[in-house]
Amino acid sequence: MKKPIEIWLLSRRAAIQSSLNLALALGLGGGLLIVAQAGLLAWVLNAVILRGLGLAAVWPALAILLPVFALRFVVVQAGERASCAAGVTIRTTLRQQLLSHIHALGPAWLEGQAGGDLANSVVAGIDALEGYYTRWLPNRALTACLPLVILVAVFPLDWVSGLVLLLTAPLIPVFMILIGQGAEDLNQRQWRQLARLSARFLDTLQGLTTLKLFNASRREADVVAQLSDEYRQSTMKVLRVAFLSAVVLEFLATLGIAVVAVLIGFRLLYGHMHFQPGMFVLLLAPEFYLPLRTLGVHYHARMEAIGAAERILQIFDTPIPEVSAGTAPLTLASAYTVHFDNLTYAYAGQPAVLDALDLTFDSGTITALVGPSGAGKSTILKLLLGFVSAQSGRILINRQGLHEIDPASWLSQVSWVPQRAHIFAGSVLDNLLLARPDASSEAVHDAARQAGAHDFILTLPQGYDTVLGERGEGLSGGQIQRLGLARAFLKDAPVVLLDEPTANLDAHSQLLIHAAIRRLAQGRTVLLVAHRLSTAQLAQRIVVLERGRAVQSGTHAQLIAMEGLYARLAHAYREAA
Repeated sequence: MKKPIEIWLLSRRAAIQSSLNLALALGLGGGLLIVAQAGLLAWVLNAVILRGLGLAAVWPALAILLPVFALRFVVVQAGERASCAAGVTIRTTLRQQLLSHIHALGPAWLEGQAGGDLANSVVAGIDALEGYYTRWLPNRALTACLPLVILVAVFPLDWVSGLVLLLTAPLIPVFMILIGQGAEDLNQRQWRQLARLSARFLDTLQGLTTLKLFNASRREADVVAQLSDEYRQSTMKVLRVAFLSAVVLEFLATLGIAVVAVLIGFRLLYGHMHFQPGMFVLLLAPEFYLPLRTLGVHYHARMEAIGAAERILQIFDTPIPEVSAGTAPLTLASAYTVHFDNLTYAYAGQPAVLDALDLTFDSGTITALVGPSGAGKSTILKLLLGFVSAQSGRILINRQGLHEIDPASWLSQVSWVPQRAHIFAGSVLDNLLLARPDASSEAVHDAARQAGAHDFILTLPQGYDTVLGERGEGLSGGQIQRLGLARAFLKDAPVVLLDEPTANLDAHSQLLIHAAIRRLAQGRTVLLVAHRLSTAQLAQRIVVLERGRAVQSGTHAQLIAMEGLYARLAHAYREAA
């Protein structure tokens, strides 16, 4: 019974089935040419050595033999090309499917995943599957057919040698399976260690500044070195098994060929066999074992693929969260009011983070959400961005249900600025054009001015064409946030979602961001998640959340006068400041 991983691998071969069939057909064609080649060589050698014929007599056979050599070369190369084409197709298809599935799982799922592990699965893991489809599957099918073709050619001429070949052939796959059972577990363990190493290494690189500040870089380097050494030892164990299996398979094949050669030699010596059929069988004996030996070599490609597929299959088996996605276009308007109508949401296995929430965000108003951690502020943003869907209740956009609206139609009217805007490796201009790829240079420059980013961009070595490193390497936190706000200005959407855009910024950068937010908010519906008191005071209306419910609402002065949760939070903030 096949393991679930291999069943999954086999289920994905439909995209390359035609290429696999072509490779198999070419392999069988090459096998028939081997039989023809051996027959011609045996006849020529018998004619020259025993019958004493000259070149003129054997020239017709040689004239046929040369095209057979050439045709076999062409067939082998064509088979390799077919396998390579299948490899390219399967890598492209599986990687696209995996990335599509990760995209469908969404940012909410990604928050709990190790980036290095995912990158390893998408890149190295998918590459490791190629050998299963391009080497293992074609050679497995060829091994089932080609030895039978050779046996059909051998048995009528020498049943003794045919019987030897028939009885020794099963020994190779038997030993291959026995050795492979242990090697499969080693391969899976090796891939798990590689995933751990990749995740730890990427986390170390991304947190190198923090590690330096806490004088923990040397300790972390020792941990990475230990994981590297464990991965090295695991790899050497796999290679040890691979070399052992290769030696065993070569020994069994050599032993079988030697037995056939000895039996043919003795019968030739005693005159019980003619030279031509003996030479023909002797030439075919190595070709008989060659597919079996090749299959043994590629058996390790199968084990590597099973090891790599374990994590990939876990990702594919992760159910895509049910996110309500309608098909109706959003009714376009100059402004939008957002209303949460008795809305409830709970993460899996946890109590409700939003409990029958009834809340309205008025158009043309900055509404700030404040409250302790876990009150539901970030969840509200995730619901509006379509990352998750409520279990009950609904979200209304100008009285139109969000669950009925096409997500692309709604998101085209929304700008989002997170706590730290993500800057991709590329130029400043490329990063800004993410918001509106068809924007003119004048529009980009104007958006940067509105966000307070134009002046510092001009001070960069190549201005807007300056290439930035990953995550905005080379820029300060305030500069990165201003680029994020410039994207929002460039998109010019009527609804703006801000997730504490002044987090971890100095006082000067905070003032610049506050000024940019005021300009951005003019005529727009702005929802602002605020952790800082100064940021919350930007809003005309402040909503205080506690345990998924709106417990207070009003202006800063009104809420301070109430002496409720907001007043306590403000007092705690001032003491901490």
